[in-house]
Parts: sequence; C-alpha cells; structure tokens
Amino acid sequence: MEPAFTEGDVRMIREHGLSPEQVSRQLEIFSRGSFYHRLDRPATAGDGILVLPGDAGEKLFPLYAEQCREGRIMKFVPASGAASRMFRDWSRLCRAPAAASIEEFGRNLKRFAFFPDLEKTIQRSGMELQKLIENGDYATILEFILDRKGLNYLNLPKALLKFHWYPDGNRTSMEEHLVEAAMYVRDGKGACRIHFTVSAEHRLLFEKCLEEAEKKYAEFFRVRYESGVSIQDPATDTVALDGKNRLLREDSGALVFRPGGHGSLLKNLNELRGDIVLIKNIDNIPPDRLKERTVVYKKLLGGYLILLQDRIRDYLNRLSGRGAGEGGLVEMETFCTRDLNIVFPEGFRKSGTGKRKQVLYEKLNRPLRVCGMVRNEGEPGGGPFWVEEEDGTRSLQIVEEAQVDPSSDRQKRIWERSSYFNPVDLACGLKDFRGEPFDLEKYIDPRTYFISAKSQDGLEIKALEHPGLWNGGMARWNTVFIEVPIETFNPVKTVDDLLRPQHL
Repeated sequence: MEPAFTEGDVRMIREHGLSPEQVSRQLEIFSRGSFYHRLDRPATAGDGILVLPGDAGEKLFPLYAEQCREGRIMKFVPASGAASRMFRDWSRLCRAPAAASIEEFGRNLKRFAFFPDLEKTIQRSGMELQKLIENGDYATILEFILDRKGLNYLNLPKALLKFHWYPDGNRTSMEEHLVEAAMYVRDGKGACRIHFTVSAEHRLLFEKCLEEAEKKYAEFFRVRYESGVSIQDPATDTVALDGKNRLLREDSGALVFRPGGHGSLLKNLNELRGDIVLIKNIDNIPPDRLKERTVVYKKLLGGYLILLQDRIRDYLNRLSGRGAGEGGLVEMETFCTRDLNIVFPEGFRKSGTGKRKQVLYEKLNRPLRVCGMVRNEGEPGGGPFWVEEEDGTRSLQIVEEAQVDPSSDRQKRIWERSSYFNPVDLACGLKDFRGEPFDLEKYIDPRTYFISAKSQDGLEIKALEHPGLWNGGMARWNTVFIEVPIETFNPVKTVDDLLRPQHL
C-alpha cells in the first residue's frame, strides 16, 4: 500500500470531509483484513429467539397504541439502493438477447405494474407497444424500460419503481411505505413521521415524487406526513484498493472514493434524535391485501420494545438512586439474562454490591433493539447467532456470511445450521431512561468492517464497508430477537421478484 499521500490526495481527502489520518486508518483495516466473528451457535426458538404466545397482542397492542398516540414512534426507510442490480439480467438481455429468456420476458411483460407507464412512454415516441410485442421487438422494449429515452429504470432508485397494481393507480415502493406508515405510526394528532435515506444523485427527483405522493395519501388517510430525506454523508465514504493492493485511482490519478455501505446510515439515524424508530428496507413492502399481517407484527415488535423499556427505566432509576437492595439486584440480573439475553462475565455474582450495580447500570443503559426474525427459506443474507466475545461471554448478533471465517470448517458448519434469517425488521429505542438521545456511535463494534470483492470499470477491486447498520453498527445494543412469519418478508432483489405471488 502507498506509504504517503500526495498534496493532491490530501486536498481531495479534505474536500470529501475526511482527514488523511482517517484514510490511513482505513488502509490499516485493509492491511489487517476482514474481521471474523467466532460463532458459538445459531440462535433458535427458545435459545435467543422469542416466540410470542398467541395472546401477546392483548398486552402489547395497547402499549404500542398509547405511545404511538403520544408521537414517540417514527419509521426509518433506507432507500438509497439503485435499481441497477434489480435489472442486471435484463440489461444483459438487452445487449445479448437469448431466445428462451427473451420469450419469457415477453410472456411476463404485461404482469408488471410499470406496464401502463411503459405503454404511454412508447406511444409518446410515435410507436405502439402492442405492435412491438407482436413483432417480437423486445430489444426496443427493453431499451424503453431501462434507458433515459423511456422509463429510465436502470438509473432510478428502487424507491421510485412501480411495484404493485391498484385500480386507482399503481404504486411505487416509496408510496407503499407511506401507506404502510399511515397504518402504524400515525399519532393522536394525525402526524405520521417517516424518514428516507437516498443517494445524493436521486435526492431532488425523490423529494419531488415524495411531495406529490404525500398530498395524495395524506388526503386519503387523513394524516399529516412529517417526512424527512437525508443522504449518506460523503465523509462516510471509503477508499478502495486495486488488484495490486494500491489505492484505487482514476486515470487522472485522482483517488476513488466509494460509499461505505449501509453502516454509514448509522450517522443519519443518530442525527434524527428519534425516540422509537421502526426500520424497514425500501424493497420489503407488500401490497394492501397483505399489509395487515405486517402491521400486526410491527405493532407487536414495537409493543414488546416498550414493555422492555418500562422495566429498564424502572431499574435504572433504582440503580441511580437508593432503591436497589440485594433482592433488587438479583431481580435485575435475572431480567438481564432472561429477557435481554445478556451474559455476565464469570464471577460476576461474587462481586461486591457496588461493582454489580455499576455493571448492571452499564448493561441496561444502552440503546435497545427488538428484531423480527423469519424462518430461513434460502434467501441470501445474514442471520441471528450467539457469538463469542473477547471477555469470554456470549452475545446475540446479526451476522453476515462475509463475517464468517471461510477457512474454518467448524465455523462454516455452525453458519449452515442457522434456521432463521434477518429480514431487516427492527424496532429501536434510541433514548435513555432520562429521555436523552443515545450517541449511537458509542455502541459500534469498530472491528467489524467488511472488506468485499467488487468490480469497477471491469477491474477487480477491494472495497471497505463500515460496520453494518444492523450488524457491527448495533453490536453493543441490548438485543432481542422475535420470530415473525415469512408473510412479513417480501423483498424485491431482482425485477422478477415482482412476479412472486406476494407482489401480484
């Protein structure tokens, strides 16, 4: 790796909002290599994953409704994902049509919710979509879907793609999130708080579309949207390396900076200074006919978080005052172990009263997350595991495959035994027992950077990503996993996923 930066490098680094020292630390991470968790065992039902009883809603729904009326709850939607990956296969098909694939594309075309928009766009150009279909001119149709002369879907964010059919107008995924938010984050005064993170290049277009959509759904649902839009801070970008472990540069010699992954969004979440925040990805959204199940479990996750917060607040008030005798300490230890999955160091219970109070206070006074987990049905992505910590304890973490040592057969076997999957369905408590926002930066596991193999302009490169938002970015939070049904998980990773039954 390069030992020093040129004057031009330093200027570019500072213009990017970084310092040479920060970039040097990034290079040190490349030198160390990826951090691998030491998996102890997969989290399972009854061992790290809570399965709620059928009557849980009787207690949790009222708790959730009360705090929702008070305006404590908002929705956070990471929406900066570009649609280019969704259309990767279609883009290849456009360049090199394959008979079987192109015929399948033609058979399914009318089933996509963007078909009416495509028809109008082609008509404005002086052609007719039906005639192109009859003539088998699918290459032209693909161009109108993907390129700027048509729908430009290859260059739009996922948030602005039409996902679902409706009689009164088909909806984008952003619109669906507005609809869903009206169903479970509306407060007692009709305010509905929702925040989107978008890419800088899409911000103006997104805000224009969001403003138009809000007018429509605010009137329909009789709500007042209090929405926010932010971009991933360029200061969270990272440098990359080429195939020879040199800093990646443009032909001009300028350094190449890349987005630092979804872990960069922890800064956006921190700056919200929110209270109870529900997190869900932009592409995980069902149509109206399937929303009820999702809404039920969002309220259950949020209600359970509120239930835990009430106990934690009581205990922290007692620990910070004089209301924590020996019996109270035992009660708190039991709660931490049973309800928050906290594993104390060996010998903790033999410590003096003062030390136990201090440890309990530190353990309880942290951000809290309650995460939905679905049964693993082969979707790519991370899952819930018990991992070994440096002090000999165990903690619950969401682990990605890239965080598992590929050279260890034991670790790979543990990974393969996982029976649950992380759908990114979180209820987060971001304020402490005094009502002050936590500084979320203090609860990151800084070791958990990702080094991933990528390609750029046909070159193989090494990219660096910050500890993931729900991985290392929340590694030191108190964590509870709750089983949720697969019906609440409806991702769209490729365009063909829009043809799954849950999206039609």
